[in-house]
Amino acid sequence: MKGKIMRKRLMTGVLAALTLAAGCTVLSLAAEQKNVISDGVFIGDTDISGMTADEAEAYVESEVQKLGDSVVTLQMGDSQVSKTWSELGLKWKNTDLIEEVSQLGTTGNIVRRYKEQKDLQNQSSHYEIEYTVDADAQKAFVDSCEQFNSEPVEGSCYMGDDGMLRVEGGTDGLTLDAEATLADLQERMNDYTSGDMMIEASVDRVSPVLTAEMLQQMDDVLGTATTDYSASSWGRAQNVETGTSKINGTLLMPGESFSVTDAVVPFTAENGYELAPSYEAGQVVDSYGGGICQVSTTLYNAVLKAELQVDARSNHTMLVNYVDPSKDAAIAEGVMDFVFTNNLENPIYIAGSAYYGTLNFTIFGVETRPSNRSIEFVSETLSQTDPSTNIKLVAKTDQNVGYFAQVQSPHQGLSAVLWKNIYYDGVLSDTIQVNSSYYQASPAIYEVGVVTDNQALASALYTAIGSNSLSQVQSILANGVQQQTETQATEAPVQTEAPVQTEAPVQADPGQMVDPPEPDDITVIQ
Repeated sequence: MKGKIMRKRLMTGVLAALTLAAGCTVLSLAAEQKNVISDGVFIGDTDISGMTADEAEAYVESEVQKLGDSVVTLQMGDSQVSKTWSELGLKWKNTDLIEEVSQLGTTGNIVRRYKEQKDLQNQSSHYEIEYTVDADAQKAFVDSCEQFNSEPVEGSCYMGDDGMLRVEGGTDGLTLDAEATLADLQERMNDYTSGDMMIEASVDRVSPVLTAEMLQQMDDVLGTATTDYSASSWGRAQNVETGTSKINGTLLMPGESFSVTDAVVPFTAENGYELAPSYEAGQVVDSYGGGICQVSTTLYNAVLKAELQVDARSNHTMLVNYVDPSKDAAIAEGVMDFVFTNNLENPIYIAGSAYYGTLNFTIFGVETRPSNRSIEFVSETLSQTDPSTNIKLVAKTDQNVGYFAQVQSPHQGLSAVLWKNIYYDGVLSDTIQVNSSYYQASPAIYEVGVVTDNQALASALYTAIGSNSLSQVQSILANGVQQQTETQATEAPVQTEAPVQTEAPVQADPGQMVDPPEPDDITVIQ
């Protein structure tokens, strides 16, 4: 009985083995007869089951070609460069892939083949195409972006036709980070699926100091000042307008200084200036640029109101009448200058205009002063002289007796200080002395013609001029010169020449004398 059971079990095992072998044989023969890749094999996302090895290889080569024709673009700022992967030396790396997938479930003993095919039925096997590129070509491609390296460009601002400040933003400076960009390129190649790709180059950025955001905040008026030049001569008005145009549009960064003289020189016809009255050695002379000091003075008052740092300022040698004493700022090339510094945390923009006799400077920036704080500037005169007695007579050796003309109005001497009052909620909080000024007195100048054949008359005029006696000169011109002899000592004086008819005193052009040209506009009073 026991022997029968053993024979039965043996027969069952043999039958099972034969059945398995038969199944394996069927599966194996099916794959081998067709010479195709087993079911459940994928390359990437593509099922290559049932393909022959040649068909699978053709498929892979088509994928390599597709990738090789795809374009990779490196973007750096607003610029870019592009190449195909083929141009970068793309090649298929794991070329033994087809042989490997072709052998799955088709090689080895029958049990191994059966097991591999059964495993594929339960879970697919996925393989990836591996690529390689030319390292030198890749690096050269990345390095080509260095042509787009750039320095930061500062923003700019300008005054619109409507009188409002307009701004244009700056751009960042870019420097290629070649190492990081190359690593990104290589990583993206490994992740590639299909289609073209765009890669943003890695860069080091340097932002401009003056950005669009900062400029857009610069719409506060920090200080403004206006003076009148409508009474000026044509030449002087031209100089005021020329000088203003050379300062208009100035953008001053924090910590940056500005020299008015440097901005407006040279005082030449080629630089846009005309001849106009200015003072030299206490007298009026025509010089190129006469009137330019009104430009620096007006800007000075705007700077004071903006509370910028004043580094250099000089008063005129003699008083001017378009601002109060101590509110002026004279310039004389190589001698006097008006210099100030932007001591604020933000840039400032200086807008200047000079039209139809009105000169204005406005300083724009970011207002940081408390809203309940206000300031005012008060001029105080400490002492002054009487200009009516200050007279100077000048002999004109190219004019006949009878010529008599006033060519310069008198200016009083004066000393003054400028005070800055600070208020909070309208209540005076502090008073600070801003500057002190001393203005020389200048005489009224009269020219007297002395050319005559009458030596006695000429001598008398020279004597009167030498003693600086205006009344004596006027008397001689009105009455002539009287001579006496010894026998006529007690008789009435004998008039040697009829009274000379004098010219009426000549007043200069209103723009030169009523609104006198500034001393030290161009030349220096010694």
